[in-house]
Amino acid sequence: MQFNTRNFVILGLGLVLGVSINVGHSVFAERDKPAASLPLDDLRAFTEVMNKIKTDYVEPVEDKTLLQNAIRGMLSGLDPHSAYLDKEAFKDLQVSTTGEFGGLGIEVGMEDGAVKVISPIDDTPAQQAGIQAGDLIIRIDDTPVKGMTLSDAVSRMRGKPGTEITLTIAREGAEKLLKITLKRAVIKVSSVKGRTLEPGYGYLRISQFQANTGDNLAQFITKLKQESGDNMKGLVLDLRNNPGGVLNASVAVSDAFLDKGLIVYTDGRVKDSQQKFRATPGDILKGAPIVVLINGGSASASEIVAGALQDHKRAIVMGSKSFGKGSVQTVIPMDEGSALKLTTARYYTPSGRSIQAEGITPDIALENIKVTAVEGSGVDPVKEADLSGHLVNGSKKKTPEDSGKTTEETKPAADAKKTPEKLANTDYQLYEALNLLKGLSIMRERAP
Repeated sequence: MQFNTRNFVILGLGLVLGVSINVGHSVFAERDKPAASLPLDDLRAFTEVMNKIKTDYVEPVEDKTLLQNAIRGMLSGLDPHSAYLDKEAFKDLQVSTTGEFGGLGIEVGMEDGAVKVISPIDDTPAQQAGIQAGDLIIRIDDTPVKGMTLSDAVSRMRGKPGTEITLTIAREGAEKLLKITLKRAVIKVSSVKGRTLEPGYGYLRISQFQANTGDNLAQFITKLKQESGDNMKGLVLDLRNNPGGVLNASVAVSDAFLDKGLIVYTDGRVKDSQQKFRATPGDILKGAPIVVLINGGSASASEIVAGALQDHKRAIVMGSKSFGKGSVQTVIPMDEGSALKLTTARYYTPSGRSIQAEGITPDIALENIKVTAVEGSGVDPVKEADLSGHLVNGSKKKTPEDSGKTTEETKPAADAKKTPEKLANTDYQLYEALNLLKGLSIMRERAP
């Protein structure tokens, strides 16, 4: 769930469960290990600076504030995902992993002094208002974002559910800044959604990985199987704009489609950070083909799933290269309810690939384009079945009295105007994934 070299910071502040809230398991590490030798000369410099601030700074500053700021600075200098969580931030991080929290429903990070939207979360005020991945938030209400820390920006965007907030956004390709007004809400995120695309072909969308995502996925697949008469021909697994989440959830999702083998392993300096996760027997789809959709907003836990299924040749990965967060964070509770979120390992796909700052390269590259129908006369083309007196299909006899009449098979449907917009027009990538799935299913059926 992490980011490359850009300055992205965890948002466990109730605004979002996200790319930085980690593919990592929340490990509560032991704190009784022997301390390493301290750099006394450097500590003297630290105490001198602290004393100078206390005596000469224009306003008095409490020791606790200075020390907390020093800790934050020490961690932020390591990588974009290590952080000090005060009591409130730690509590919000714990709440966010359950799938219910307050805010706008966006995953954000800092880039070049602006707050950048990594991904809007499905069915939240942010998504409903049209906020898009890649948007840069320039102002929060009337306050410029420039100069704020990410925590400051998040604090301003949080608020009582039902209250409004206006974000000024710079969007690539837009001729002018956009002003979007949102109403804050308690965000209740259902991490898995599903539906039948066509008889036998299912669609599952995972918006983020929560503690119960594996169970929810199994429930939806059971439902899809029932709708298809227990004849599932294939599945599209949509991980686009999924910022990640809980490591164990990504393992559970991968395990659902694998019979055996390594899913993911982590490697770090301490023993606890060296772990291997393996699949257990049983493929919930019994080998039916899978197409996994990813894009630049697919991070961390999403990349674990895509990488595992790709390495085991269990699925075709389609879309654009994923985000590239391949590090694990350990959450270590501290005194007084605070916590330390520390990067302790990298994770690797079954074949030994590190995704960190590289991402998952899809098997089939497919940009997110929009298909627009060519404007015509609005009249459907004439076909043989429309001609007066046409020959009927040989499987059904036609009497002379039937000549010139429209048969039941060729009669236009009364509700033709109510036919929903074609999938190619609304989601071209999903349309192509479904077509590929059909081809894979046909090949599987024809295999000896």
